[in-house]
Amino acid sequence: MIDRHQLSPHTDVVMLPVRPEAARYLILAVVFVCAACGLVYELELVALASYLIGDSVTQASVVLSLMVFAMGLGSLLAKRLRCRAVVGFGVLEAVLALVGGGSGMMLYAAFAWSGGSHLVLVSISLAIGVLIGAEIPLLMSLMQRVSRRDAEGTVADLFAADYVGALVGGLAFPFLLLPWLGELTGALLTGAVNAVAGGVLVLWLFRRDMSPRSRRRLILLNAAVLALLAAATALVGDFEAAARRAVYGDQVRVAVRTEVQEVVLTGRASQPPDLFIDGRLKVRGSDEHRYHEALVHPAMNGPHSRVLILGGGDGLAAREALGYGDAGSVTVVDLDAGLVRLARRDPALSALNSRAYDDPRTGHVTADAFSWLRGARRGAYDVIVSDLPEPGTAGGKLYSLEFYGLARRALAPGGRIVVHAGPAGAGPDAYWTVDATLRAAGLATTPYRAEGDHGFLLAAVGHPPGLGLDAAVPPLRSPLAERLPGYGPAAESGRPRGAGPEPSTLVRPRYAR
Repeated sequence: MIDRHQLSPHTDVVMLPVRPEAARYLILAVVFVCAACGLVYELELVALASYLIGDSVTQASVVLSLMVFAMGLGSLLAKRLRCRAVVGFGVLEAVLALVGGGSGMMLYAAFAWSGGSHLVLVSISLAIGVLIGAEIPLLMSLMQRVSRRDAEGTVADLFAADYVGALVGGLAFPFLLLPWLGELTGALLTGAVNAVAGGVLVLWLFRRDMSPRSRRRLILLNAAVLALLAAATALVGDFEAAARRAVYGDQVRVAVRTEVQEVVLTGRASQPPDLFIDGRLKVRGSDEHRYHEALVHPAMNGPHSRVLILGGGDGLAAREALGYGDAGSVTVVDLDAGLVRLARRDPALSALNSRAYDDPRTGHVTADAFSWLRGARRGAYDVIVSDLPEPGTAGGKLYSLEFYGLARRALAPGGRIVVHAGPAGAGPDAYWTVDATLRAAGLATTPYRAEGDHGFLLAAVGHPPGLGLDAAVPPLRSPLAERLPGYGPAAESGRPRGAGPEPSTLVRPRYAR
């Protein structure tokens, strides 16, 4: 066994417990693990920020750009640690494991107890970026202590291991960690793996390159980090319950993390439940009829034998459509099968939707609305109800020209489509952009709103449809709708309606973020 290896007269003699070639492979393995852990931290922050703050495009841009910038800073700062690369790398990995592993809990805590998580997101992204950026320079120094290879070959090996590790981490997060462990536990476990990998490298492979005092301190530091991560993992359930109480109050009935989102039902047992999706109130049980009646009934004024509901997994829009005895079929296309299961089985929610999913006329398809419409039969539906999140939340795809073109193709002659387009007063830019996009798809629109500033657009091929009600309309509990004039600023200035916003497309989304 070779116990001493000296790369050049300018490098220190390092006492190794294994052959230099084996030590080299061990360092590359640690590079692989660290890269995988680093990418998991990044993806976990993007996913949690999108869930808590909304707008996945913006959150991904903020997190990734800040991290890349901070990685450059970390690489520069690492030059100061090269003289003590072993100890520096050991401390660096322990701190990174703690910050990265606990990042999800810190971000969630800021959202739950302070109501804002932007500053915490920026701070954590910068901190993790600096720590990740310092890894490669320090690992390069450690590699040069054990490898006879030239610098160019060493750099190539390090980056190859780094990129492959990033690939594995990027695939492990959505397919293993997120579905099996969840965001918080997955991040904590990743932090533990990170700490163990860094600890093994410095405390075993380079143990003879440190003073006894430095070894003891690193052992204590790593032990403390692992203990904190283990304690946090054990308390994740209690932490999530406390955070939910802080966000939703003490009356949480059901909290379910489905394959797509977090669904929470709150309220007293004697009252209709409130439904929260990813922390945002989607349905207020006491007055949800104001929204769903205004959404569905104007579109049912005319032929309505075949009804398609895009979104609406809670079954409330389906309830309104099923109130018409001559509605032959109601098809609900929703991406979240877990929400549909809850709407079908939860006593409070199924009572609120009048057990819509038990009606033999109701069918459910678990699919993305855009993808499903691409395969829909031409002219298959008399009524299409778009009960989707607001444009800024759902993203541009489900409010694009291409989407409405597919919806128009699926409409039967004389059919109508109604779109929930967000608040007409509080968010006029997005609302009127939806209007412009529908018209660009060849649909004539009638803008209207209901109580609470719920903004809708009723559209059809040909002339703008009226807001009248079918003779067989079920009893309504609230005033139906208030028709709006054309594009707001254009109407006020006397300009023609067509002078409003440009339509939104897949490649040119125009909704404010």
